Amino acid sequence: MRILYSHRIGSRDGQSVHIEELVAALRRIGHEVLVVGPSVYDKAEFGGDSGLVRWIRRRLPRALNEFAELGYNLPAYRRLRRAALSFKPDLIYERYNLYYLAGTMLARRIRVPLFLEVNAPLAEERGRYNGLGLEAAAHAIERFTWRSARRVLTVTDVLKDRVVHSGVPAERVSVTPNGIDPDQFATLPARKPDDRPLILGFVGFVRDWHGLDSVIKALAAYRGSPPAQLMIVGNGPARPDLERQVAALGISDSVEFTGLADRSAIPALVGGFDIALQPRVVDYASPLKIFEYMAAGRAIVAPDQPNIREILTHERTALLFDPTNDTAMWAAVARLLADGSLRQKLGDAARETIQQRDYTWLGNANRVAAWAQADLDCDRRDTQITAVAAPSMHG
Repeated sequence: MRILYSHRIGSRDGQSVHIEELVAALRRIGHEVLVVGPSVYDKAEFGGDSGLVRWIRRRLPRALNEFAELGYNLPAYRRLRRAALSFKPDLIYERYNLYYLAGTMLARRIRVPLFLEVNAPLAEERGRYNGLGLEAAAHAIERFTWRSARRVLTVTDVLKDRVVHSGVPAERVSVTPNGIDPDQFATLPARKPDDRPLILGFVGFVRDWHGLDSVIKALAAYRGSPPAQLMIVGNGPARPDLERQVAALGISDSVEFTGLADRSAIPALVGGFDIALQPRVVDYASPLKIFEYMAAGRAIVAPDQPNIREILTHERTALLFDPTNDTAMWAAVARLLADGSLRQKLGDAARETIQQRDYTWLGNANRVAAWAQADLDCDRRDTQITAVAAPSMHG
């Protein structure tokens, strides 16, 4: 199958990991994949937007930024159409982005099925966290884009419900969570002796809503045994405030900010955690870090909410805490700090679940390919039926 992969990602972060891992997996199972995206994507450093994107966003008013995003569809469509004319795809696969319509336009023009991967309700998300200058238009365009796809692929059932609520028929929405390449986690560093401080760990782009400030506050108040330290792997806008908080609480010796880490270093870093943390998460996400924690066999602490329960089971593969209770997260952490056998049991079960449920990029690629082939076969049957029926209509 020839798959034209369209995206409008201008940064290298968790989004780029998803793109590159899925494309590699599709190629691994024998499909031809041509990736078409912004030229700035190749120049962006891991962990942030390109310099040009940052410059534009800082200087333009919100509404003008959004008009610029809409205007980007013209060159994006031309580039995508040129690629399609030479590549002749069987399927257009697009990573959804707000105001991005190139794949929708091209799929209609050349009559090729469009699979739209939706990782977040971006009109809602951007309106909540950054604000929107064209809010009504953003929601209308989002609904139009979702409804135009032959199939929408969401990362959680929670997100599927939102897409269906927007007017997309449920039978055209499939769920495929984030995944992992287990081979990257096959060899991890040996565990250190238990008489050392235990490591609480977090991996990801560091934003205010991740809730790491509450972890730092609780760690500063912790007086139990064994001692604990916190490792934050990643960078982001919340890091300066977190570093100031650590200094003000006088626990600089107990908190390490590693900064950005190369993707190849993540398995070893996560493998060094004793307890892996997801302090907060939006209610529709499929956090990539959770799959990394699972593949490394770490004991996980995460919020008890529907999207997380799609992946993790309380007391079996993680300890899930009530996110409305300010003390519940640290109570779960303290329980794991005191119980090495529970940490081992949860970590082992989490790793086994990766294989049992096939939370892998290769599994995702196989599912996407199977859905695409089924849709293409259905289209061919419909075309044949129409062709056979056409003469009788004029007889």
